[in-house]
Amino acid sequence: MSEIPTEQTQTNLPTPETTTESSISGVENLKNSLGNILGSWKLKAGLGVAVLFGLFLFSFYWQHIIAVAGMKSWASRSGARAIECMVRDTNNDQYVSCSALLDQQIVPLECSSSLLNIGCRVNYGTAAPNLKQLGPRAAAF
Repeated sequence: MSEIPTEQTQTNLPTPETTTESSISGVENLKNSLGNILGSWKLKAGLGVAVLFGLFLFSFYWQHIIAVAGMKSWASRSGARAIECMVRDTNNDQYVSCSALLDQQIVPLECSSSLLNIGCRVNYGTAAPNLKQLGPRAAAF
């Protein structure tokens, strides 16, 4: 009764191979599967779309990036605190509208969106008048 059939003995089972042939075939399988993934047109199309989208975002925010650099430079030299810049130049004069806080007053700035002219200028035309300096008659209006 305790007889083991010859088909189930230990000597008839295949032995696992740990030779270099199995490791080479594993490396070859990995190379083939990685080559199939990298050779896929879907991956190439996805990478192409991602690169185009990244270039679009960079070109869209280019004016903002340059204007923020100019605003931070102006604020550090004048002792002001930089607030924020608009994203784009809305009137095509190569300047982006920005603002800074100087002596508890908001200063409207126009910062250049050109890499060759980094800096800002104060936009006095849109600044609200300081009613304290104008006197009591101006405050009555």
